[in-house]
Amino acid sequence: MSGTRDQPVLPIWPTGASPEYQAARMELARAERALRDQVEAVAAARRAMPPGPVLRDYDLAEDGPEGPVRTPLRELFDGHDTVFVYHLMFHPDHDAACPMCSMWVDGLRGVATHLAQHTAFVVIAKAPLDKLRAWADRRGWSGLRLLSSYGTTFNADLNAERPNGEQRPMVSVLRDEGGLVRHLYSLPANHFDGTERGIDLLNPVWNVLDLLPAGRGDWYASNDYIPAHAGDRMAGSSSA
Repeated sequence: MSGTRDQPVLPIWPTGASPEYQAARMELARAERALRDQVEAVAAARRAMPPGPVLRDYDLAEDGPEGPVRTPLRELFDGHDTVFVYHLMFHPDHDAACPMCSMWVDGLRGVATHLAQHTAFVVIAKAPLDKLRAWADRRGWSGLRLLSSYGTTFNADLNAERPNGEQRPMVSVLRDEGGLVRHLYSLPANHFDGTERGIDLLNPVWNVLDLLPAGRGDWYASNDYIPAHAGDRMAGSSSA
């Protein structure tokens, strides 16, 4: 049973809502539906994009069973035909990753098992592997595949790095084509107008804040309020 284009099956307001509220809520519902349709139209256009270039087979560093190993880009697919890459903004000279990027990875870690039903998922940072490992341990990012592109041109070639070496937060989708790795799509966190809203739809924090009366305001994520190993503790409490 479903509603019509103009009316839901059940009211989307509690008993006692005023006529003014009901009218405003229905107007908002129509705008929300239009936004949904626009999001799907953009997703369809994204899927229809022509393929991008074939990438070099970069050797990336990651932890293996017996210590650090070098892994070529073509081996990141884990049996899938695509890999979703989060480019973690983590400069080699820094000891901590970008707090906003870290918030994104916190959220993606929570759905990694679901993503694995469809695509491989990796986090790649320019910071050396030991720094990346230490940061992942602090955040509790167990279970994620983390790789360092330190010493390679991977970040620069994908424009996940500015000419001055500053790192860019970004996501990319790559496809395996018989051992060749083809770039399909990238989206930086910064839109052309400089706003940091390029990948908002991938993060539940912003979407929840947008539902609140105060909105998101000028809030910015911080690394300071995240205790060490917070991710592991939260995962443990949710499974108890």
